[in-house]
Amino acid sequence: MSNSIRIGIVGYGNLGKGVVSAIGQNPDMELVGIFTRREPSTLNNPDGLKFLHVREVEQYSNEIDIMILCGGSATDLPEQGPHFATMFNTVDSFDTHAKIPEYFEQVNQSAVKSGKVAVISTGWDPGMFSLNRLMAESILSEGTDYTFWGKGVSQGHSDAIRRVPGVKAGVQYTVPVQSVIDAIRNGETPALSTREKHLRECFVVAEENADRERITNDIVSMPNYFADYDTTVHFITQEELEANHAEMPHGGFVIRSGVTGKNNRQIIEYSLKLASNPEFTASVLVAYARAAYRLSKEGVSGAKTVFDIAPGYLSPKSPEQLRAELL
Repeated sequence: MSNSIRIGIVGYGNLGKGVVSAIGQNPDMELVGIFTRREPSTLNNPDGLKFLHVREVEQYSNEIDIMILCGGSATDLPEQGPHFATMFNTVDSFDTHAKIPEYFEQVNQSAVKSGKVAVISTGWDPGMFSLNRLMAESILSEGTDYTFWGKGVSQGHSDAIRRVPGVKAGVQYTVPVQSVIDAIRNGETPALSTREKHLRECFVVAEENADRERITNDIVSMPNYFADYDTTVHFITQEELEANHAEMPHGGFVIRSGVTGKNNRQIIEYSLKLASNPEFTASVLVAYARAAYRLSKEGVSGAKTVFDIAPGYLSPKSPEQLRAELL
């Protein structure tokens, strides 16, 4: 398609597959290729996709408008984000909240130097939930924010447990405490610790003869992921994992309870109910790829977050259409 946004993908896990699907739903985009650390010839490819080894990526610096990075936040993106921003405009879903400021600085340094746009930490949290927290806080200046995730599979947390030595496979479910959500919706504003809002439940397939007690301890004590939560680890078979935990649902809520005037209780709530976490996250990445492309065309450079990008840049519609149809 002429004048379409040329997209490259790095990584072909669940998120990368979701990006392929999302590109197919956006007529103003085309997929140039998927870059992988695996040997391309070994990948099952019934759809005739173009797979390339990641070592070939520099050859495509003039053929790709936006590179969407689909690696995990634990170990992939901290290296890939700053690296790929030296060659391409990029979009990623880095989701280790505590490390976002540090990651932003590293990616920004690369992107400013190369004159590229690098949109970091987009998806739904960080991403859509972040935007809604900002808007709710700005509108209800006197109030309290609450964010709940789940029940659902967290890709970032699942990736983190799979990297624990001795773990063959695994998924992690984030489970909100329903009684707390109900209280907030009723106008209460409890002070809640991280531990009081959610539970984390892990289903792990261990390697043969692995030390399960050590695996459990490694998971429940992991900083930034599990240490601040009540975490339960269940050991199951590969067959059980495939039969009962193959789907990837998720969702959650952002709620702000505030007061205006003398004492008028106002509640803002944004919620998501997702049948496929990776496909939804991929759809957000693709929308921000369009925004990154437009910003790049305007001569913008450096790292950006969802806070820095006007919503109109996400839409394939013109500003005139948006004013006429959505405003």
